[in-house]
Parts: sequence; structure tokens; C-alpha cells
Amino acid sequence: MLAAAQRTLNELHDTLQLRRAQTVAERFPAAVDEIVAATRAPNGITGVTSGLWALDKVTGGWQPEDLIIVAARPGMGKTSASLAMAAMAEAAGVPGFFVSLEMGAGQLVKKLIANELSYTTSQLTKGARLSPAEAESIRTRAAGTARSRLLLDDTPGLSVGEFRAKAAKAVQEHGARFAMVDYLQLMTGDARGNREQEISSISRGLKLVAKELKIPVLAMCQLSRAVETRGGDKKPQLSDLRESGAIEQDADVVIFPYRAEYYGTLQDSEGNSTADLTEFIIAKHRNGALANVFVRSNMATGRYEDLEADAPVTVSNALDDHATRALPTSQFDRDPPF
Repeated sequence: MLAAAQRTLNELHDTLQLRRAQTVAERFPAAVDEIVAATRAPNGITGVTSGLWALDKVTGGWQPEDLIIVAARPGMGKTSASLAMAAMAEAAGVPGFFVSLEMGAGQLVKKLIANELSYTTSQLTKGARLSPAEAESIRTRAAGTARSRLLLDDTPGLSVGEFRAKAAKAVQEHGARFAMVDYLQLMTGDARGNREQEISSISRGLKLVAKELKIPVLAMCQLSRAVETRGGDKKPQLSDLRESGAIEQDADVVIFPYRAEYYGTLQDSEGNSTADLTEFIIAKHRNGALANVFVRSNMATGRYEDLEADAPVTVSNALDDHATRALPTSQFDRDPPF
């Protein structure tokens, strides 16, 4: 009954939100304004920063109205990476909205504290190797986390309609400029049809939220077990997106966080250590280049940061799939980002 009512409300909302068709001439001035603004954007970052210079250099930041899928198998750090990016964006003055259907808000805050003070989440959860005085001092030492305005929501089983309402409120009342959801398969979709149709409905709904609110929506996504059974380096592919090809279709950007170290590959093909490295494989980029971006990651504390200046980033373009270039060093402060 409630699901049917929600569908009716959603359909009514969609009807009310229909946009008037516009001529090219009407849209032309705004398009040129955006082009001019892009030329003036600091470091070419026209969207919401990820806090990672190498990643922003490829994407230009998370763009308004884009659905960005961050997909991985368990253990790759998709939750840690997305939470760290949300916090770094907030620290850079970009308010956001983070929805977790898997972890409670208290757990997320502990992860942020661990990131800022270089604790492990296990230490903070169990109080291991912490004296009461040291634990009490976190109130003042974790100043960045203490003043963070990042909005957290841990409502379980959230539907797309509920997410849209909450995200709209975050935008209107708190000025949120991006929204994240962890993770897509835990959302409640349209009860009609099979699981694949339900996931397709959720995916399409998230894209519509991004377009309606004119903000980037980042959705974490679980990959299928096919990755684990594949031989070789087990790098994910677009075909691994679990339960629905619609996710790939709806997404503007698909990023696979990948840790070779997790699968026992301790060196790359050139003999370099893979320890504490995460590779962000940009496998789909509707308005830009494909790329393989490497960043430093501490999985125990959930901290992510750029590599040194000479770290390469491989960029694949439609015209040249073998183009490579070295990106400049990060211009973001390398102190704790919270």
C-alpha cells in the first residue's frame, strides 16, 4: 500500500517537474557563460572537488547533474574512499549530503576521526591502546571533524523517493552541492518486477535526482562475484556491474577503486610496490577521458592522498587509447583534510 502510494506521488512529482522545451537560441547564452566560467575556474576544477588532485585533473571535479558510480568488491575501500572525498570536499568549503544504508552515523563519525588523527577504526571502536585521558582529548584534537558540516543520514532501506526528498531538503536548507549514497543495492526500489528491474529503477531514479537538483550524485555499488573468479589481475570491468546493465547506461562516470595488494600482487609490471596504493579505474566518462589514477591509501585509517609529483596517470581518449601524461603535484594541503 505504501509502495503504491509512493509510486503515485513520484509519478505526480515527475509530471509537475516537466521542463518546458527550449530552443538552442534560448540556451545559447547560458552555455557560453558556462564555457567562460570554465576558463576562469581554479586549476580547471569546474565541479565539486574530490580532494585528490590527480582525480580532479581528469574529471574536472564532480559535475552537476552527473550520476557517478563508484563500484567495487568488498575490501577495495569504496566506503572509505567516498567518505574521505566527501569530508575533503566539505573541508574545501563544499557542503554535502552522505547517506549510508550500511553503517550508522556514529560509525561514520568514528571513521572520520580515525582519518584525521591517524587512528584505526578498531582502536576507536574497542578503545584499544587508548587511555581514558587520550580518548577524552579527541574532543579538542579532532577539531576538523568536530566542526564538519557534512550531513549524514543512516536511514535503512531508503527508497529513491525518500532519498530525493532528503537530498532536496539538504540542498534547500543546508546548501548541499553534492549527495552520496552507500550503497545502491541496499536501497528499496519499485516492488514490481524482478531484482534486475528493481535495480534499474533505482539507478534511473538516482540519475533523475541528480538532474532535478542539479548536483552530482555519487552512488557506491557492489560488483558481482565474477571479479573473484576471473584469472589474471582481477581488475573490474563494466560487465561486472551487479544485477543490472542499466547502471552502466544511466551513469555519466563509472569508477572502480582497485587494490592490487589485496589480491596478493605486491609489485606492478615495472617492479614498483603496490603497497598502500589504490587505483581509480575510470571505466566510463561520458564527457571526458578514461583514465587510471593512482593515489596513496591507508586502509587502516581510511586516509587518501595524492602521490608525488612524478606519479603517472594513464589517460585514454577516443582518438588515442595509448596517450599517457604525468600530472602535476597536488595543490591541496597535505595536512589531515578534516
